[in-house]
Amino acid sequence: MKNIRIGAGAGYSGDRIEPAIELAEKGDIDYLIFECLAERTIALAQQAKMKDPSLGYDPLLADRMHAVLRICSEKGIKIITNMGAANPQGAAAKIKEIAVSLGLVNLKIAAISGDDVLSVLQQGNYIDDSGQPVMALGDKLLSANAYLGAQPLVDALAQGADVIVTGRVADPALVLAPLIHAFGWAMDDWHRLGQGTLVGHLLECAGQITGGYFADPGYKDVADLARLGFPIGEVSEDGSVVITKVAGSGGQVTAATCKEQLLYEIHDPAAYLTPDVVADFSAVTVSEVGIDRVAIQGATGHPKTGMLKVSVGYIDSYVGEGQMSYAGPGALARATLACDIVAERLKIADVKVGEIRYDLIGVNAIHGASLSPTDTEPYEVRIRVTGRTDSLKEAIRIGNEVETLYTCGPAGGGGATKAAKDVVAVRSTLLPEALVTASIHYEEI
Repeated sequence: MKNIRIGAGAGYSGDRIEPAIELAEKGDIDYLIFECLAERTIALAQQAKMKDPSLGYDPLLADRMHAVLRICSEKGIKIITNMGAANPQGAAAKIKEIAVSLGLVNLKIAAISGDDVLSVLQQGNYIDDSGQPVMALGDKLLSANAYLGAQPLVDALAQGADVIVTGRVADPALVLAPLIHAFGWAMDDWHRLGQGTLVGHLLECAGQITGGYFADPGYKDVADLARLGFPIGEVSEDGSVVITKVAGSGGQVTAATCKEQLLYEIHDPAAYLTPDVVADFSAVTVSEVGIDRVAIQGATGHPKTGMLKVSVGYIDSYVGEGQMSYAGPGALARATLACDIVAERLKIADVKVGEIRYDLIGVNAIHGASLSPTDTEPYEVRIRVTGRTDSLKEAIRIGNEVETLYTCGPAGGGGATKAAKDVVAVRSTLLPEALVTASIHYEEI
């Protein structure tokens, strides 16, 4: 039975680069995938493109391509990534520039666009997941990007692309596309598309399935996380997969690490909605078949819905923040007093703030006062005051008030920091697939 090997070189935009190099050099892979777009990332990329039309793609695209492009070109490894973000054509042009600088030849780079559907939404009355019309966001609206499926990536592979760079596509589609291309699966073979979507879901977060975001010392120990190896999926023509990693790399592939990733961000295991298929993971089986080798199979699928999810990015508000530390005897009391002072100062100075938080980091910042134990005295406490405002000017004033604790607050405060910025938020809506048209642009050398 035919097999192909797919390596996952990144699970998010800022991920480590060395594991991708290791996969290209030692992984004996056919495809190297970089999944680098989160919900909010593409809205931030649209902001960057508005400031400079030549930008809007992943900030680490150039570093990643410099690191792996030559190796992949020499070994015939195809690269597929969504690092194009808001500017796939700009990303493709950058990749071509890097390839030329490396002296590479006979390279075909495909840029897949069409996910930007802002103009489509502006022509209709679409309701977002908050129940409000999308266009009610007015001039706060930044971006609207539909999740494309695997079809345009399959088309690009069929036309000989060596590198594919996309904007918003469904994360599993980055893996599903080469499987469809390599095995000749039909686009209505829902069973195999369900299997391939499972493989894509298992690989999309890279190191999360090889021990990253898993370790809990004393309960779930993982060796050598500083050299975490990223995963390889050995996929068979029937869609079953063995998850493994480069021998000797850090981390581990076990049934437990795979099960955690299998459940990650899955709302309904029996109906995982994607642009290509409604995947059903409810009968999946996981079994260890060797050291760092786990076999996974049993997914299936049902016909797709014909609707595409659209991420709508917008400027929600502004946020101001200030922090200060207290240590030694009485640290908690002094930190609490500091928060009380800032709360009173914001009223006296008439700072126009809406939602506001007063956190004692190390005491109640994560689970809140009602769930955090209060029977121990911490040696050090850092206060964090964070407020939401309608203007950047008001947001700046919050950090300024925290900073004045240096000379106007409790004894021993130090290490003040402050920041203010706009808040880019995301809502979702649905769009008929028929209203979205993907396009492919090629760069060749």
